[in-house]
Amino acid sequence: MNVMDMFKLDGQVAVVTGGSGLYGAHIAEALCEAAATVILASRSRENCERQARLFQERGFEAKGMELDLSDEGSIAAFAAIMEKEYGGVDILVNNSVSRTGLNDLEKTTPEGWQQAQQVNGLGVMLLNKAIIPMMRRRNKGNIINISSIQGILGPHFPVYAGTDMTSGIEYTYAKWGLVGMTKWLANFYGKDNIRVNCISPGGYNPVGTEKEIRSEPFLKQYIERTPLGRMAENDDIKGAVVYLASDASKYVTGHNLVLDGGWSNW
Repeated sequence: MNVMDMFKLDGQVAVVTGGSGLYGAHIAEALCEAAATVILASRSRENCERQARLFQERGFEAKGMELDLSDEGSIAAFAAIMEKEYGGVDILVNNSVSRTGLNDLEKTTPEGWQQAQQVNGLGVMLLNKAIIPMMRRRNKGNIINISSIQGILGPHFPVYAGTDMTSGIEYTYAKWGLVGMTKWLANFYGKDNIRVNCISPGGYNPVGTEKEIRSEPFLKQYIERTPLGRMAENDDIKGAVVYLASDASKYVTGHNLVLDGGWSNW
């Protein structure tokens, strides 16, 4: 097979949770550009439909749908629609994340922790549980989990000095768990020709010039610690997603691809 053909996703159906969000919209765009039919799904159907229309105007196959990962009924209904209308899902990108209760330990409440975990833990598990049987029946499938550098390292709290920002304990807990879930799913479902991989991005700043970025303490301190000297930009995640979603990585599973400009090299 020609190497460029290995990256094509013609005829495949891809679901991107949080598909209208910061990273989500660019993940969805990458899959559209690789010729997949892309379903953008989140609690805000309106936002997903708006983003999908932008892709449709460019000639891509895209649709916005509602999916609330904190609601088991919503997950079941979404999976049923995917099976009925599309015959299943070829590519699932677990990108949605709840940022509820991003607090230091002493400010974290049981309610905030459980609310976040309803999406970041239970919701992701239930969606995988609903989609994987469709993949098993067809003996093929591809799952990409979006973790974070907070899923491979502990937070570097000095970058938050001089700000009211922090890295919440629940977020680190959830992102480490997602890397572990990736490896469990990859090992268990490899026999069904289902590949499961992970991407752990670093900081992302979609707006502002370099000068403007450096004017803010957190962003300045973050950039100074990053070997490539910048935060992630809009297109940086696109190649990684298409690589893991396509036959270009057909012998890769259980892998966590770190996308951080060298942040974790230190």
